[in-house]
Amino acid sequence: MIRAIFVAATLLGLLSFATAQTAPSSAGPVPAAAIEDLVLANRILSDRGVLDAYGHISIRHPANPNRYLMARAIAPGLVTADDIMEFDLDSNPVDQRGRSMFLERFIHGEVYKARPDVNAVIHSHSPAVIPFGITNHPIRPVFHTAAFLYVGVPVFEIRDAGGTTDMLVRNAALAKALAATLGDKPVALMRGHGNVVVGPNVKRATIRTGPEGTLDPGGERSQKRVGREIDVGRGPEARYAGGLLGSRGREPAADRHHGDECCDEALHGIGRGKGGATHTPHSAKAAL
Repeated sequence: MIRAIFVAATLLGLLSFATAQTAPSSAGPVPAAAIEDLVLANRILSDRGVLDAYGHISIRHPANPNRYLMARAIAPGLVTADDIMEFDLDSNPVDQRGRSMFLERFIHGEVYKARPDVNAVIHSHSPAVIPFGITNHPIRPVFHTAAFLYVGVPVFEIRDAGGTTDMLVRNAALAKALAATLGDKPVALMRGHGNVVVGPNVKRATIRTGPEGTLDPGGERSQKRVGREIDVGRGPEARYAGGLLGSRGREPAADRHHGDECCDEALHGIGRGKGGATHTPHSAKAAL
């Protein structure tokens, strides 16, 4: 009996040592401003009802493109700087310290692998977009700040990648398939599940979720009601507004202005009320 206990303890010690040895190394300190933006993005999108308790946001590590930062498994509205964890692109934690992690964190790692241009990833279950993943009516932009959707919004069918599942992207293989569906687009829907939104920074990714919640609400029914086809953004107008015809690599005003300057106000306009509660000013809500 004593020998069995000794053997078990030895094996446990070896396992712990091996785990410690295989943990990825840290990319180093992260600027406080980057952590602050990530925390505030969580709180803003929680306040707006875009993120439920199971949604999550990440940013690529500013010092190392092979690392990303995301909160531990906690409701987005409660995220603080102390909750932010570092992961490698295989979604292994650098310093877990017993903290729980989101099951679908693999989405972030695989998107970062596939998209060097992406520095922020948001996964949500926003009810506003769920219907578009299960119908034949595609999401279409209906005002200029949503024009980035003109390039199309693919729908990820998890059955094609994993057969019959619980519809959760719980491993790297499923996440890689999702990243492939996303391709070079800013948004991908996930049938019966939610969506993934990406951007060159967390401010742009956050602002993109605002237009995403106000997309083509009508489809065929609305067209019949107004007696004609809805005139959604299309052609050169939509491409320009979405930043696809910018000169010298610069994006035109619609996506650039609403994606950065307004987000500065929105993200940093967040304050704390009495008792530590998060308060979102009216101007921030309008910007998002």
